[in-house]
Amino acid sequence: MSLIQKLYGPFFDPHNWATVITSGQDWLIILSLVLIECLLSVDNAVVLAAQTRVLPTLKEQEESLFYGIWGSYIFRFLIIGIGTYLINFWEIKVIGAAYLIYLVFRFFHSYFYGKKERKIKNTADRLTGRKRFWFVVAQIEFMDIIFSVDSVLASLAISENPVIVLIGGLIGILCMRGIAEVIMKLMRKVPELEPMAYALIFVIAFKLFLTIPAIDIEIPSQIFGIFMLAVFVLTIIIHFLRRDKNNADKE
Repeated sequence: MSLIQKLYGPFFDPHNWATVITSGQDWLIILSLVLIECLLSVDNAVVLAAQTRVLPTLKEQEESLFYGIWGSYIFRFLIIGIGTYLINFWEIKVIGAAYLIYLVFRFFHSYFYGKKERKIKNTADRLTGRKRFWFVVAQIEFMDIIFSVDSVLASLAISENPVIVLIGGLIGILCMRGIAEVIMKLMRKVPELEPMAYALIFVIAFKLFLTIPAIDIEIPSQIFGIFMLAVFVLTIIIHFLRRDKNNADKE
């Protein structure tokens, strides 16, 4: 009981909250944490947008992200409290990387062989209605657990006050969900973005695996962000070139 009080006591200290909220210096730290959260969560946004594509309507896709936000908030509260122990949970990263590679294999097998009636039926495909919806929400929460490890550790390295880390994380999650919604809508307009997203997911899985203690190679988020942006722009260019070629062939 004393351990729980030690880990989560600062969250329930009104004086701590009042000090943070009224401190301009603390808000500057919070803004920097929001920026870090967004930078570290760009890859998360790509994964989430790809996962929601299993759902048939845009309304359900957006709703799954909405429920995912609340699950993320609850988990972020719990995980910040034990943030100092997260470094010991590198196994989560291995599981996450393996799961992402499985998603990539499943998608491209379906993508290339689906037209030959050899499409793989995954769990989400076998489910219907709200069962499929809640399965996708559960997938979103699982990926949040995987991707929040790095962002929580990075935030705790900047500020040891859990209230500051919590506020920064909650705002950052909201911003990241906005990015995921934008990507999700673009995928509907630019079909090439979906295979691109899964190709990036493979790269993300490799990047995640490299960070385990036995390897300990960290690709700077700025460099990785530039790489993802370049791939995104290239995909958009390919889309317009293919569209122009198809229009020319029809004429």
